[in-house]
Amino acid sequence: MSVITDTFTRWSLEDSLTDELKKDLESITGNEKEIEDRFYQYLSFGTGGMRGLLGAGTNRMNVYTMRRVAEGLGLHIKAAGEDAMRRGVVIAYDTRHYSREFALETAKTVGKYGIRVFLFKESRPTPELSFAVRHLNAYAGVVITASHNPAQYNGFKVYGEDGGQLPPDAADGIVRHMNDIEDLFLIQTADKEELLRSEELTYILEEIDDAYQECLLTLREDPDAIEAYGQDMSIVYTPLHGSGLVPVVEGLRNFGFSHVNVVSEQAVQDSSFPTVAYPNPEEREAFELAMKLGKEKDADLLLATDPDADRLGVAVKTKDGDYELLTGNQLGALLLHYLLMQKKRNGTLPENGVAMKTIVTSEFGRAAAAKFGIPTIDTLTGFKFISEKIEEFEASGECEFLFGYEESYGYLIGTFARDKDAVQAAIMTAEMAAYYKSIGKSLYEALMDLYDELGHYREALESITLTGKDGQEQIAEIMKEFRNDPPSSIAGIAVTVIEDYKAGTMRLVDGASENLTLPKADVVKYILEDGSWVCIRPSGTEPKCKIYFGVRKDSADEAEVALNALVEDIMDRVRV
Repeated sequence: MSVITDTFTRWSLEDSLTDELKKDLESITGNEKEIEDRFYQYLSFGTGGMRGLLGAGTNRMNVYTMRRVAEGLGLHIKAAGEDAMRRGVVIAYDTRHYSREFALETAKTVGKYGIRVFLFKESRPTPELSFAVRHLNAYAGVVITASHNPAQYNGFKVYGEDGGQLPPDAADGIVRHMNDIEDLFLIQTADKEELLRSEELTYILEEIDDAYQECLLTLREDPDAIEAYGQDMSIVYTPLHGSGLVPVVEGLRNFGFSHVNVVSEQAVQDSSFPTVAYPNPEEREAFELAMKLGKEKDADLLLATDPDADRLGVAVKTKDGDYELLTGNQLGALLLHYLLMQKKRNGTLPENGVAMKTIVTSEFGRAAAAKFGIPTIDTLTGFKFISEKIEEFEASGECEFLFGYEESYGYLIGTFARDKDAVQAAIMTAEMAAYYKSIGKSLYEALMDLYDELGHYREALESITLTGKDGQEQIAEIMKEFRNDPPSSIAGIAVTVIEDYKAGTMRLVDGASENLTLPKADVVKYILEDGSWVCIRPSGTEPKCKIYFGVRKDSADEAEVALNALVEDIMDRVRV
């Protein structure tokens, strides 16, 4: 504990600490376990940036650890040369605690090197940041956000010149610069007013908003259905206190949906997220106020976005008038099917079109795409891998991207953004609902029809939360056990394929082995004799081990039974 204790003491004696951070340190004095958790490492930085709890310490999000990564980014851009410095970096932020302040500190840290900085004047979604990087031909982008995490978290996500999250090589370059910093308290920042006078800092907003909205309008597939039913359709939307309010509402209205009812309590950009325990549209609790307003307005559709508006949750009306919350797998398959159906009808379905999904996403979407002769490409978990494939295909002309999604409520349609985009997904879901309304169906009925046609796919996710240094070690042990001592059967069904992405191999039941084509990652996936599957991976952004399950059966009841059996068997093996 000596190094940890020395670091804690160094922080405690630092004069520049705010009163808030000083009180935070005083509150843990004498608590060796808490001190160890806060100081045993720096917050890790990877291809998605970094994310963590707010507070004092090297393993927390605060102005000092944030400046450290901003310093690494600034040195990375400087090392890339004058053109990269002139093109500069775009910085956006969501509505979380200190997001605006961290964004400005990032601008001042990077700007001192003479790097051009474009800083949003107001909070805007992650996908709009991704768009702005490409629109302004910037070299990099940053968004200050912790996505759907609770209020006590924040984060720092970095984007490359293609508008996608950083690839591993670029992230490693930033980390090398960060590791060269001997004292994070000595990191210098420029004066904001001087940066403004020299025009190295430029505030942006309206131009980007307008250009982004113009691109959204290019996504329309069935303007006739919108014209006929968009005026009558009632939509409820909640930004969950986040940054989606302006672009989502404007996007829906520009598309032709005039009856957009915003949940007023959650339209307030409040960093404490006072109306929800978690600002996560995957959770039914986040929809409580939207469902209440939906009943009042007889809404056809309920939409919710997380604080940085890269994830979309949707609830659809059932026959009895209640609202059913769709999973990310369900909405992804519905959107993919709808887009391909409309493109085929309009004569715009390309012969070399492809859909993309992650390896932990349902096979439901693959089956929907196959109806139209469209292949589905799997990527590792993380939208950066989908973005990389889009860039690769645009360069080669080999394939044309049509739709990409992941089970965790992330979707992308138009490639003017290169990260999951809840704004795009919201307006396309509204159009899809208008189309089905034009043929006398609800979205819920459309989903049931697709299940009847393609089979009943069901999925589950179990997360094991293990915090701190001990938690990291426990997660590593879980992964080691599943990798080194794999089950031969799960819930009585034989395992036929083991995909070990860390080793880069796919082992078959007959003992044969093949190389996997995807990048290496700490992931193990089991495929069973009946097509069911289980996938285990540590989360890249939270202290969790995540276990995914998927089945397909001929009926809903059979699917539920089979899914529950898989979950029970695996979770019995990992009790901690």
